Amino acid sequence: MNVARHRYAGVGVTCLGAMLVLAAVAACSSTGASSSSSSPTPTTSLLQTGADGPVTDYAVATNWLNQPAKADKGVDVFYVYPTAYQKADATAPDIAEVTDAGMRKGAQSAYARQATAFEDVANIYAPYYRQADATYALTLPQAEHVQVIEGAPLIDVTAAFTYYIENLNQGRPFILVAHSQGSDVSTHLLATYLKDHPDVYSRMIAAYIPGYSVTPDYLAANPHLKFGEGPTDTGVILSWNTEAPTIAAPNPVLLPGAMVINPISWTRSQDNAPASESLGSWLPDKAGTFSKVPHYADAQVDTAKGVLVSTTPDVDVWSPGGPNAFPKGVYHSFDFPFYYFNVKANAKQRVDAYLAAH
Repeated sequence: MNVARHRYAGVGVTCLGAMLVLAAVAACSSTGASSSSSSPTPTTSLLQTGADGPVTDYAVATNWLNQPAKADKGVDVFYVYPTAYQKADATAPDIAEVTDAGMRKGAQSAYARQATAFEDVANIYAPYYRQADATYALTLPQAEHVQVIEGAPLIDVTAAFTYYIENLNQGRPFILVAHSQGSDVSTHLLATYLKDHPDVYSRMIAAYIPGYSVTPDYLAANPHLKFGEGPTDTGVILSWNTEAPTIAAPNPVLLPGAMVINPISWTRSQDNAPASESLGSWLPDKAGTFSKVPHYADAQVDTAKGVLVSTTPDVDVWSPGGPNAFPKGVYHSFDFPFYYFNVKANAKQRVDAYLAAH
């Protein structure tokens, strides 16, 4: 059994041992994205009932973490947040209800440190979705875990994406953005809905899905998909998992042969991109306030490990390890924040490239 295939967690699970990040979560949750108070009348009903209960109704505005009040940009983002649900005790459900308050608070925090990188170039649509408790998921054999991800999480995200395409997108090109469990679910969305709807896939500018592994085997099984090679290619997947040069234990989100793009150079070269070339990180201080830190994190692709190595961050601050945390040196929760302003700039590059070609 390859348990690494299915391990994931968002900041609410992985950084419980880091007080600095906990402060950041609290701050983000108080200022996170808000949902629009209105929603278009749906053209189709997506309500179904499965083993995990009824599919979430995305015609209901409160089931969206974010919808723009006005779609005034020519490009959209569809954002799928990382693991934000943690069972309070053994009697709590393994799959969160879409209304779970703790999950929604964690989703708002993730939105603030991840999705906001795209707000200058796109209208951002972000659904709440039923997701699995990470600890529960880690105890399952691989086949059972796949069933869990293809259950409520994928069913909800597919329903939300379908509703978005049919009611909200209006034919605009879009970017898929996700992290961790959200990226895991998004690999399934790319392999199913976007395979079955090539007209929709043709409008995908890129899929930024770090925090989970994309492998050659996955691409071989999904030949309609391709991995990014440069800063302006479109219709591609972009993924990375950030580590210190030395980590305390295996990175639980890695698969053998994981593919990596460098989020500073936006190439797959193993040349180091020094921190001097970074456009800035989006990091919290001790009070939990996020701000731009220029030239903080370097980046180098390590093809042997299938990871992105960063040597300049302070590992004792950003990945100290400990109970309920990723192993020391695994910068999982900072895949986006370390490279926030490079992601922000690259999103515009890819949008411009797509629009110039279409």
